[in-house]
Formats: sequence, structure tokens, C-alpha cells
Amino acid sequence: MADYSNKLYHQLEQETGIQTGYIRTGSVFLAQTQDRLISLKRINSRLNVIGIPSEIISPKKVAELHPLLNVHDLVGAMHVPEDAVVSSADVALALASAASQNGVQIYDRTSILHVMVKKGQVTGVETDKGQIECQYFVNCAGQWAYELGLSNEEPVSIPLHACEHFYLLTRPLETPLRSNTPTIVDADGRIYIRNWQGGILSGGFEKNPKPIFTEGKNQLEIQNLQEDWDHFEPLLSSLLRRMPDLETLEILKLVNCPETFTPDMRCIMGESPSVQGYFVLAGMNSAGLSFGGGAGRYLAEWMVHGYPSENIWELDLKRFGALQSSRTFLRHRVMEVMPLLYDLKVPRWDFQTGRQLRTSPLYDRLDAQGARWMEKHGFERPKYFVPPDKDLLALEQSKTFYKPDWFDIVESEVKCCKEAVCVIDMSSFTKFEITSAGDQALEVLQYLFSNDLDVPVGHIVHTGMLNQAGGYENDCSIARLGKRSFFMISPTDQQVHCWAWLKKHMPEDSNLLLEDVTWKYTALNLIGPRAVDVLSELSYAPMTPDHFPSLFCKEMSVGYANGIRVMSMTHTGEPGFMLYIPIEYALHVYNEVMSVGQKYGIRNAGYYALRSLRIEKFFAFWGQDLNTLTTPLECGRESRVKLEKGMDFIGRDALLQQKQNGVYKRLTMFILDDHDTDLDLWPWWGEPIYRNGQYAGKTTSSAYSYTLERHVCLGFVHNFSEDTGEEQVVTADFINRGEYEIDIAGHRFQAKAKLYPVTSLFTHKRRKDDVELSDLHGK
Repeated sequence: MADYSNKLYHQLEQETGIQTGYIRTGSVFLAQTQDRLISLKRINSRLNVIGIPSEIISPKKVAELHPLLNVHDLVGAMHVPEDAVVSSADVALALASAASQNGVQIYDRTSILHVMVKKGQVTGVETDKGQIECQYFVNCAGQWAYELGLSNEEPVSIPLHACEHFYLLTRPLETPLRSNTPTIVDADGRIYIRNWQGGILSGGFEKNPKPIFTEGKNQLEIQNLQEDWDHFEPLLSSLLRRMPDLETLEILKLVNCPETFTPDMRCIMGESPSVQGYFVLAGMNSAGLSFGGGAGRYLAEWMVHGYPSENIWELDLKRFGALQSSRTFLRHRVMEVMPLLYDLKVPRWDFQTGRQLRTSPLYDRLDAQGARWMEKHGFERPKYFVPPDKDLLALEQSKTFYKPDWFDIVESEVKCCKEAVCVIDMSSFTKFEITSAGDQALEVLQYLFSNDLDVPVGHIVHTGMLNQAGGYENDCSIARLGKRSFFMISPTDQQVHCWAWLKKHMPEDSNLLLEDVTWKYTALNLIGPRAVDVLSELSYAPMTPDHFPSLFCKEMSVGYANGIRVMSMTHTGEPGFMLYIPIEYALHVYNEVMSVGQKYGIRNAGYYALRSLRIEKFFAFWGQDLNTLTTPLECGRESRVKLEKGMDFIGRDALLQQKQNGVYKRLTMFILDDHDTDLDLWPWWGEPIYRNGQYAGKTTSSAYSYTLERHVCLGFVHNFSEDTGEEQVVTADFINRGEYEIDIAGHRFQAKAKLYPVTSLFTHKRRKDDVELSDLHGK
């Protein structure tokens, strides 16, 4: 988005004749620590492959680029030479002028009273100067977006909150700074510095931000916010350490203006889940100008075509639920988010505020047994369980790009899943029930889902909801509970998006009942070869594959509790069962399972063990490996699509076309070869993949496989033509014939590519070099 904005602003002056103050200065990102340098190297390796020039440079080179900087405490930096500065007011004027020339009408000094909605669709806007009819409305009201969203007849929840943001302006230096002096970002010092009329403009993101306007509607003019020198002092000290010559410089003023921030540091865009035609673009986290051009482009595509040209699920309004719109939550969260913009973010960090919001009934029991928690869509989920003899505090504070401190703990949980039985609380998964009086439930679902759901009662189908282009809007499992009743399980963060998609595509006059039952059921995943023994003993029913085949669902009693939905699947490829337990029975069933399981070596496990198991089994997850631009054919899931059944479903035409033409990317499994788990940097996600020395894609998720004793990455391989750079068809043969490397922070590691999971239990004594990994299904 920033790259597109840069190119757009560059050409605005030519197109409109309005000077935007565009000057290509370049940016230099400083590193005071080795960890910060690693973080910059990871970013640098990604920028290079998407066509944005950047390089890692030495402190000496930094001093050459900006002679006034003190570089003695630096270990390195990243230089992005094509970055630029512009005047935000002039860019706004140029865009408005260009829009007017193209027929857009602009009413300034006009306030919106509310958006008019009829039957869930935008119909117009009521202003203080009268009504304007419209089909589409974009809420890009910045710090007022939250209030404006709530002012409609049908409220739209837009979670963002304003904080005060300070920056300093100085008079010109004795020898005024050149206009092309690079912009400096000193994240460890929490400041940024740029040239301003021969002097300095410097601001930052302090550790103790000041949220404002929590009480509600504000009509403050921006310039009314007060200077606060005491509050700015740490940033000023940091600036003087970085540029000692400023001591004698005259300060013009300290500007204080509101900036809005979102609960996860990413902007908010897309269509409201509750009102059709109501779009949002807000919460820019102090990067409005950088991202504005690109964000505007994607939103325009979204409105015109129904979807943007890139996967931007991470920015979609529907990633949030109403639960993230509590004022108290937002106030506390933005106080954490604003400093995080410049904090060092190592893999697997978690927010500290707004926690314990949604919890399973087992939360206290698991917490007492050493559970360490992560949060997803407001839901607490166990990462792993710290044994009694481990130092809890040290584990919580260990942050690294290398081998993490939880490595041995997760290893023992994975081993238990392989050899005995583990319990993972997976209550956060989104759960819907779809029923009808007649056959309509089946008819509608057959059109909405890609796999055949007309299966015998009690069977489970892995399927997906696809868009017109054949991409995954959702990846889910559906159990047929009765002739007219279906139970659907989706990823945790799909709760709002999936509901909105179903509602949008279901016939309006239908007698279908769609119910969100996420909160009604606690879900326990019993993984491992002894799961069958535990359940047989608790239910007095045979649970062997002969009596209870794979992908089968049955309501039964477990212990004293009745009506437990037991499913023979685990989301990891290991043997075991999912138990969907009515919430009031959760504690009883959990206690019974743990009690009976003692003799089978049962223990608790968390999501890190689950990740390791599912990645080594080549199980792709939505939101990580799969998205709206990924089709089932591109990730080896043709068997989950009813193409040959002659039934129409959303995305079918696109898939038939793709089957005929071939796929242009393919999900592939990579096993790192020359990687030392103890000493080398770990892959996490987003690392560039090279095939025969040429960039071919990037990783989408990764984990250490305790079975293979290697790191395993999943990622998409593309076939870019060496002559034109255009994408060509990717065949299995193309994947198998390549020599692969994964780039981790600028260092390339050799990797073996697989299109199928590998089964191989290595003995610890054999040298890794001698081991030939064998395919499960052969070539």
C-alpha cells in the first residue's frame, strides 16, 4: 500500500498541476540492538522481492547519509532509497482537485447527521444541508469514525480510539538541511526525524500515551490540544542523543494533534457485516499518508468488483466483532498499541490488555495447571502448559527470533499426542447450526459450499465457502446432524465474516434458521492413539474405527453427561476425537476425561503442539495458508470439491476454468536441510522462497517438526517467467524439479519441496545428512 501511495503522489503533481511537496529523500531505519537488526533484515529480504529497493547498511554509511547523526551506539540500519516526503494538505488538495475534474461533487463545511439504511442497505445520507441519496457510503471520518458508525439507524461498529500525538518543529539549522536529507526512524529511541523547511520535524511513540475523547462525541478543533513538554521530554532527550547539534537550535513549537489507533495496529477497511453498501476506511495508526493511496485503491476495487486485488483479510473490518468496541477496551488497548508501533515485535508476541474477555468454562482449571495463554478474536487459547518445575516468569519474558524457551515443553506435548493422549481446549472455534423445516437447508448449503453435503446423517464433510473467483472465503467442516440440520465448524476469527457471508447469500424469503452456537459448546480435542481407550471407557461404547469410522459424528453420553457431539477428527491428521460439549457439562466431562486418562498417560496440550502436528501433516489453515485468493486446486484439495457432481455452487465456473488452464501457484511443503535449530534464526512466516536461485513465492506458516527433527514451512510456489516476469502454469513436475532455498533474514537455507506429507520417524542417532525423506504417496 505504501509503495502504491508513493507512486501515486509522485505523479499527482504532473496530473493536477498542484505542487504536493513530493521530494524523494529515502528513509534510514536505525538498529541499536542485534534483535532490531534481525527484524530489519527480515523486512529487507521481503522488500527486495516485491520490487522495493532497500539494503542493510553499516553505521559508517548512516553517518555518510546524514552527517548530523550520532551513530556510535548503532549496530546497523536499513536504507530504503525511494521513500519520499510530501505535504499532506497539498496531497489532499491535489486529490480533491483531480476528483472534481472527474465529476465528483465536494461539499465542504458540511456535517453528517446520520446514514440512512433501509432493509440492511444504505439509501442515503442526512446532512445539516439536506439529504443526499446514495447506494454506497464510505466512513473515512478518522477519529470520528466510531461515533459516526454508531449514529446510523443500524449501528456499525468501528473499533478505534484517538490518542494525543506530539511532534516538534524547529527553525532552520545554521546550514539549513538539504531538502533531500533522508528521513530517520530510530525505533529503539522511539522517534522519527525528518527535514522541515531546513529545520527538523521530529515526533515519536512514547511508552505512556494519552488517550482522548473516550467520553464520546468531540467537536474539538485539532489545534486546540495543549502542548505538554513534560510528556514529550523522553522523546526530546532521545532526539538530542541522536542529534547532539540540536542543543542550540530554536524550537518553533510543539504540535499536539489527535491520531486514531486500532486494537491490532492495522487499519480498518471493507464493507460492514450488517449494512450493505456501508464501507469503512479508518484507523490508520499514524500512517494515513503512507497507506492512503494504496488503501484508497483497494477500497475502490472492493466497491466496484466486490473484492480487492490483494488478500487484505488482516485489514478487513469483519476481523473484529462487537466485543472489540467497548470504550474501556479501546481506551486500554490503544495505550498498549501506540508504543508497540516502535517496540520490537518478535514472533508469537501477545497483547497484554483486553484479555480474559472470552474464556472457556475450563479456563481456571487449565490456568491452575500451568497454561500460558494467547488471544484470538478476544478468546483465550492455551499455547502450552508449563510443568511445575519450570520458571514461569522467565518463560513469559523470553522473546527471540531464535529457538524459543518453550521448545522442550512443546516437544513433550507433541510426543504425548503421538504416543499416548492429549487434551486441547479448542472452544474458540466458530460454530453455527443451520436448520430448515423442509429440504431448503441442504439446497442452499449445496450452492454455498464447494463439497457435496448430501451425505448420510452422521457424516462430516471438509469443505469451503468459495467466492466467484474460486477463492476461499472460509474453510470449514460440516457435520450432518439430521436430514435438515447441519453443524458447521470454522476458524475462530471467522465468526463475523462467515455469518455475514452466509446472511448475504441466503435467500431472503427462506425458512432457514442460522444460529451462532459458538458460546453453547466447549470443544475438547482428544489427540493420540489412546484417545479411543479413554472414550470407550467413558461412554461404554466401542470407539474403534470399525464401529466409529473416520469423519463420523454421533451424539452420545460421556461420563454422566448426555448429548455430547463426538466427532472422529482432530484438525491435525493424528488419530483422535473432537468433543463438542454443552457448556454446562464442560467441567464434568473434562474431569472425567483427565481422571480416566491417567492410566493412559494423558496430559494437557496447547496450540503450539497443534501447529507442529498440523504443519508436518501438511494441513493448511485458513487465514494463514488459505485466503480469498487461494483456490482448492492450488492447495491440493480437489477431493474436497464436487466438480464432477454436476451441481452448481459459488466459484464452480472459475474452478472448471482453472482445472482446464492449470494453476499459477501451488501450496508446497518445505523441509529445511542445512538449518541448525539451536543456532540459526528460525523461520516464522513470510520468508521468501527461491527456486533455482530465482524468487518463487513466500512461506505462509512454519513450525518445528519434532517427528522429522527439522523445520517445516508451508508456502506457495509461483512460476515467474525469467524473460517477462509473468506468471506461468505450475505443475507437479515443475515443483519436483526445482532446487529450493528459504531466505531467513538474508541467509538462505536449502530446503526439500514436497507436495505430500512425509512419514518418517528418524532415529536420533542417524546423521541428518544421510536421511532420505520419503513421500507418503510417492511422486
